[in-house]
Amino acid sequence: MNSKSPSDNVIRLSDRMKHKSSKPVSTPRSRRAAAPRVIAVTSGKGGVGKTNIVANLGFAFCRLGKKVLILDADLGLGNLDVLLGIAPKYNLSHVLMGEKSVSEIIVQGPGNLLILPAASGIQELTQLTKQQKIQILSELDPVIDSVDLLLIDTAAGISSNVMDFNAIAQEIIVVVSPEPTAITDAYALMKVLAIKYAEKSCKIIVNLAHTRQQGNEVFRQLNLVTERFLDMRIEYVGSVPFDANVTQGIKQQKLVSDLFPDTPASKSFRGLVRKIIAQPPSQLPDGDSHFFWHHLMENNFS
Repeated sequence: MNSKSPSDNVIRLSDRMKHKSSKPVSTPRSRRAAAPRVIAVTSGKGGVGKTNIVANLGFAFCRLGKKVLILDADLGLGNLDVLLGIAPKYNLSHVLMGEKSVSEIIVQGPGNLLILPAASGIQELTQLTKQQKIQILSELDPVIDSVDLLLIDTAAGISSNVMDFNAIAQEIIVVVSPEPTAITDAYALMKVLAIKYAEKSCKIIVNLAHTRQQGNEVFRQLNLVTERFLDMRIEYVGSVPFDANVTQGIKQQKLVSDLFPDTPASKSFRGLVRKIIAQPPSQLPDGDSHFFWHHLMENNFS
């Protein structure tokens, strides 16, 4: 009788993905007349509050009657579910393993937010193959037919995962804090987007600003170097003030916009959303353009 060690019974995620990779991708269905708006929210450095920004912006959009889906694209270290105090049973790793479809793992968050959760602690997801990226986007394309807005919460940094999720969005919002390292890393991120991905514009949100003037100054510094060295135009959306109530909300796993709607940070999120709505991208896709399929044909994912 042959004995097996416990490790023999472990099926690695990469091994299980091989069975999924040969499955044909179905052609997406026809889209509704009004195509969704797709915004990637990213940062050069971790710790600037990007995920908190994404969640509160999504909540504020929902309050204005928009149907919002947030994709947690920090695939190996996703923590959007923790921030929102929800515990999804399934996540994108189950999609890549062929156990679930994208539509089957979507969960509801506060304020009717829809969440597409990522996995946490699965190293292989931090470096997706081209086929895996195509699989996620091709399954996501028909899902976003029913929403007004898709917010992509990327990981921080300049990895291929981060860059590719930025590249498929209509708009990119870079979150930066007043720290010198955060400003430097935000510029590095935009440099890669401009040079390697030919991105021509980004929007900027300054988080943890102690004054409005400080937020303006951070944008001024970034604008100065991008105008001088990059073929890119950046636009200032605004700032979110440093607010102790944000930390209190995080500790309670609740959004500050929900828990303390009249605090300065919550008011700033509503203002940012109004400005984003007032400044749509220069070109929105036609209703039947199949957004991600269009980008899959144009972008050479690494």
